[in-house]
Amino acid sequence: MGNSLKSGFQAGIQTTWTLGKVIFPITLIVSLLQHTPVLDWLATLITPIMGIFGLSGEAAIPLVIGNFLNLYAGIAAILSLDLTVKEVFILAVMLSFSHNLLIESSVAAKVGLKLWVILFVRIGLAFVSAIVVNLVWQGGGEMAQYGFVSKTEVVPNGWLEIIGLAIQKAGLGVLQLALIVIPLMIVIQFLKDLGLLTVFTKWMAPVTRMLGMKENTSMTLVAGLTIGLAYGAGVMIQAVKEDNVSRKDLTLAFIFLVACHAVVEDTLIFIPLGIPVLPLLAIRLVVAILLTITIATIWRKVEAVPSRKEASYEN
Repeated sequence: MGNSLKSGFQAGIQTTWTLGKVIFPITLIVSLLQHTPVLDWLATLITPIMGIFGLSGEAAIPLVIGNFLNLYAGIAAILSLDLTVKEVFILAVMLSFSHNLLIESSVAAKVGLKLWVILFVRIGLAFVSAIVVNLVWQGGGEMAQYGFVSKTEVVPNGWLEIIGLAIQKAGLGVLQLALIVIPLMIVIQFLKDLGLLTVFTKWMAPVTRMLGMKENTSMTLVAGLTIGLAYGAGVMIQAVKEDNVSRKDLTLAFIFLVACHAVVEDTLIFIPLGIPVLPLLAIRLVVAILLTITIATIWRKVEAVPSRKEASYEN
């Protein structure tokens, strides 16, 4: 028991340090940018293309803020605007696939995946889903009624306070990471030492097989689905080291989680916006499953080509 606790704690500290080196500087930089004209400039830049997604120009503001910061910041920005139910739903779908891009995509790169792949999948899903919803849904023209009014944030006085708040926010981000990752690593270590992790992976085997992955990716999927992409990355890093998760399975797992991570929390926080959240949840799950199965099928066919060529040469 003592060895399990020690090993799990050490793994948690190491993972926190690895991810904290990504989360702290990015959070600091984005927090500082929030008090400059940069985010407003980016929102103005993408305003002309909002019509493609069935959105008004001002909807660019929550889209930019949600992608640079997080879902909560994006929702706060939505609450300050007069939008239709359809516009709010489209924004919710887009931000479900594509939010907190800098941190979550950098963490994915830290695990060993190519940054451009993650960005392409997340932004691509956001764009395509918005266009489809806009074309398919003909209703939702009434004005959205929000469940609560956003709280006014305290405006820092001068750059000294801005820098202080940015450092505080970045530090809290790493602390929150540690409070989640370290206990999680300890629990996983206990499960491994007790042999329960093997039982759990067998339970998850039908799901992982359906998605084109091996059993040892089960903990990666569950962690990402429940606690999110950034925090779940800690489990993924350990899985690569200890469970011999292949690059293919890791890529497929991340593609699934890119579309559908922290699925309960990220869905429930949209309830105050007054939109139907069950269709939002269904869209994320269906897209994640179909996309992962499709890529896994294509991957298998590509891998089978060299084998066929070798067989033809032998004949």
